[in-house]
Amino acid sequence: MARVSLKDLAQHLGLAEGTVSRAMNNYPDISAATREKVQKAADALGYKPNHTARRLATGRAEAVAYLMPTSRSALSTPFVSELLQGLGDALAKRAWDLLVVQPQSAEDELQTLRKLVASGKVSGVVLSRPAKVDARIDFLKSSGFPFIVHGRAKDDAGYAWYDVDGRQAFADAVDHLTAQGHRRIGFVGAPSYQNFAQDRFDGYKDGLKANGLAFDPDFVSIAELTDEGGERAAFDLLSSPPHPTALLCVNDVQAIGALAAVRAKGWVPGKDVSVIGYDGVWMGRHTNPPLTTLAQPQSHSGRQLGDMLLSIIDGGKPEDFQVLRRAELVRRKSDGPPTGIRTTPQTTSREETR
Repeated sequence: MARVSLKDLAQHLGLAEGTVSRAMNNYPDISAATREKVQKAADALGYKPNHTARRLATGRAEAVAYLMPTSRSALSTPFVSELLQGLGDALAKRAWDLLVVQPQSAEDELQTLRKLVASGKVSGVVLSRPAKVDARIDFLKSSGFPFIVHGRAKDDAGYAWYDVDGRQAFADAVDHLTAQGHRRIGFVGAPSYQNFAQDRFDGYKDGLKANGLAFDPDFVSIAELTDEGGERAAFDLLSSPPHPTALLCVNDVQAIGALAAVRAKGWVPGKDVSVIGYDGVWMGRHTNPPLTTLAQPQSHSGRQLGDMLLSIIDGGKPEDFQVLRRAELVRRKSDGPPTGIRTTPQTTSREETR
């Protein structure tokens, strides 16, 4: 059976080849009705775009790069894997490719970006976990290269971003815990050079102030964004009375480690010590007990990031693509009213529980 060409499809529809081509590529100057009409006809006739010819004709690389966070084992974290799934789904609608790039260290990120932009291998870049002042964002803005950020730097003007309001989320979490009766609420955080970590820490302090609770630096521990980091930080916070009756963790992976620390003390998570995470990753449903979390579905975020970046590549203004969502508190079994936990820590060490 002969391959249906773009010319055949255009003749079938009674449209110019250029119009059909732009409709198939989702150009913004083509109406939604025309794009739908063209796509239905393409499906009915079995038309398949010639991607090689199209790339040669347009001079555009039909690929987007995701710059992997440089933290240890980033690719295996639920946060990144779910984000990549959604991003890939968005690009697949155009049969575009996703290139995942992981610099060897944070110091290599800017040089990696420079090489990537100069290579012509991709038409856009997705960044995540921005710093408060982020040289990657400054470089991409100055180069005029299409990009979008999952999150925001301290200065969020003049570029595209998609973010969930971590500051409001952690203030809401403190409200939730104080309504349950908690007065000693701990915070397991991340290094504050990352803007999202600072936002969540500020939200924690906002929540304490709004509920008439004094900020106590002894109830704060900064850790790596890993289960081991969360376990270590939580274990330390629970080792010196008066210890927190609830722990807010800056991500779900840390919170999973915190659950282990509570158990290491001989206590029951959700009864003796409440633990709340952030992200809403799927594995939280299967922890012991199931993890209460402030959810920001990553696959949805990835799809929206991909759709927004493609619109920018098509000519949209970056500043028109700035989206701030609100996290949702998903209650499971790891939080509840305080029940008067022991005042003397158990002797079980963190290493002995792993």
